[in-house]
Amino acid sequence: MPQYNPPLRDMQFVMHEVLKVTDEFKAIPKHADVDVDTINAVLEEAGKFAAEVTFPLNISGDDEGCKLDKTTHEVTPPKGFKEAYAQYVEGGWAALSCDPEYGGQGLPFVLNQCLYEMLNSANQAWTMYPGLSHGAYEALHAHGTDEQKKLYLPKLTSGEWTGTMCLTEPHCGTDLGLLRTKAEPQPDGTYRLTGNKIFISAGEHDMAANIVHLVLARLPDAPQGSKGISLFAVPKFNIGKDGALGSRNGIYCGGLEHKMGIHGNATAQMVLEGAVGTMVGAPNKGLAAMFVMMNAARLGVGNQSLGLTEVAFQNALAYAKDRIQMRSLSGVKAKDKPADPIIVHPDVRKMLLTAKAYAEGGRALAIYCTL
Repeated sequence: MPQYNPPLRDMQFVMHEVLKVTDEFKAIPKHADVDVDTINAVLEEAGKFAAEVTFPLNISGDDEGCKLDKTTHEVTPPKGFKEAYAQYVEGGWAALSCDPEYGGQGLPFVLNQCLYEMLNSANQAWTMYPGLSHGAYEALHAHGTDEQKKLYLPKLTSGEWTGTMCLTEPHCGTDLGLLRTKAEPQPDGTYRLTGNKIFISAGEHDMAANIVHLVLARLPDAPQGSKGISLFAVPKFNIGKDGALGSRNGIYCGGLEHKMGIHGNATAQMVLEGAVGTMVGAPNKGLAAMFVMMNAARLGVGNQSLGLTEVAFQNALAYAKDRIQMRSLSGVKAKDKPADPIIVHPDVRKMLLTAKAYAEGGRALAIYCTL
């Protein structure tokens, strides 16, 4: 059976004995009171949540996958995903490193990094639902208007709403200067967006009350290329001035991709048909604003690799201890068995040590980069 044991001792070693993070925190007034006991307590509870709540849903979630109702355009994630997300929200994990002004706990982002390493190890498909929300939070925190911050940040901080990043279109991915999604200004200061986006992670689901899509689009008079791109916040459900959710907005899921290993995540094809949105940042400066979220996403993708490396190593190690094949070159090791476990063979040991080195080195780099 697959297994996952959160590498708490390795994380604590890097943070406390190698990088001595609490010494760094003392120089930052808002983190000066974060001590070793606080860090260890957060890591232990995060590891418990990953191992006991999301990890058991990993295989079943990939087997079941997501279901799209083509009539309503609603997506239902695998069994147990919604309940696990409710526990994530209740535990305050979404708010871990967010600004206290908007309901966050204000803890160092490095703890968020460790939380997400463990979540990625346990269940990457599930983790991608809340995973982009913090990037959306950061982009709005950096470039949103006061009204946008008041409207969106408390909900993203609490986890009541999730966020997505809508860049790629059927004809362009890396070269965003070619995107065609249009944004038409309206008399009330909003914009109506029309176009298609693809490969949108967690683009549609029922795990949160609302989804805030950050969408790149072009104004009617925009310059060609990447200098003519603006950024818009487009909610799944329209939001009243009092913050209450209203009717469904004109953005919906037109289809799902089926990516190997993450069938449990709704990788969506999103259709915008006059969807109402508000501009984030200045006109034609959307790429600069979106880069706040993109840079967070790049850290996140690296963290996915780290998490998967760790869980792959753990299961390879367990298999190497259990699988018997031939005898050790230095003599019989398992006298009560017809062959020795393959962990005794030099090449197998070399591969396991290489995987362990990548995991430990990647963890040290990730923690260093997020200090």
